[in-house]
Amino acid sequence: MKLNTRDAVAYFKKPDPNRAGILIYGGDAMRVAMRRKEVITALVGQQAEEEMRLNRMNGAELRKDPAQLIDSLKAQGFFPGPRVTFVEDATDGLSDLFTAALNDWQIGDAQLVVTANQLTAKSALRKVFENHPNVYAVGIYDDPPGRDEIEAALTAAGLTNIARESMDALLALSRAVDPGDFRQTVEKIGLYKQGDPLPLSVADIEACAPQSTEADLDEVLNIVADGKAQELAPILRRLYAQGVQPVGLCIGALRHFRTLHTASADPGGPAAGVGRLRPPVFGPRRDAIVRQAGNWGRAKLETAISELISTDLQLRSSTKAPQSALIERSLIRLAMMARR
Repeated sequence: MKLNTRDAVAYFKKPDPNRAGILIYGGDAMRVAMRRKEVITALVGQQAEEEMRLNRMNGAELRKDPAQLIDSLKAQGFFPGPRVTFVEDATDGLSDLFTAALNDWQIGDAQLVVTANQLTAKSALRKVFENHPNVYAVGIYDDPPGRDEIEAALTAAGLTNIARESMDALLALSRAVDPGDFRQTVEKIGLYKQGDPLPLSVADIEACAPQSTEADLDEVLNIVADGKAQELAPILRRLYAQGVQPVGLCIGALRHFRTLHTASADPGGPAAGVGRLRPPVFGPRRDAIVRQAGNWGRAKLETAISELISTDLQLRSSTKAPQSALIERSLIRLAMMARR
């Protein structure tokens, strides 16, 4: 039986112990692993492996010894309680084996949890689980987690006092980082806020969010837009050491100044313009964009965008001038322009 996304989220939280099992497949191994862990923990608890109620095997092992699958499903554990047989990296070549095992399954046998890579609609393995009335099949896709999933993760981390702006910031973060990184960030925030009665703030989220090259790039762009030319050299050296190329730096600067221009050109003023940006921005970054857009004004921002477009064309041309020198000269010009 095939589960849609909404029903799958509910099933992962509270799987049906009277069903024979589930197939979880998808191209993102991290997402599949997270869901597999969630459903196994819900079925047999955290101590199942220590109590020998969780039996792991992979597709390669089953191809060599097919009989171990049914043996594992039928075996009686030494410790009381529900049992799970977990098969990872399953392939279409095992579809007949799974068909036989599921047809022989009875209540009291171990539940079967199977994971696989991305499977096409014509996959034999998918058809086994989608067409069998006593099991489920769920595809895990690259869509960012929904609000319900984020709220569930926050509750699991002990976070319940969350301002609306903070929830919006978490939604934005979930779309910017990998699902595993996002879950680790939520757990980190939970530890960070342990014993703190104050609502979760955007500053708390930023303190725990993964730091990356993107953060350093934002720092450079803020330095330029705020007219702090003397601070450019050390942060540029750090970016170059991280592998950032002059063309990428120019593209980031152009994107930032176009954002400022959009905010500045809004009839309601920079604050109203920032409120209409998509994706939305929050917290200190929002305040910085409002301030910078107001300081620059529409006319100067148009001049800055023209400067960056010209630099971008030079960087992509056959010029023999050092690319790092071209972008640095452009950024210094913009920083000096911000002071006028």
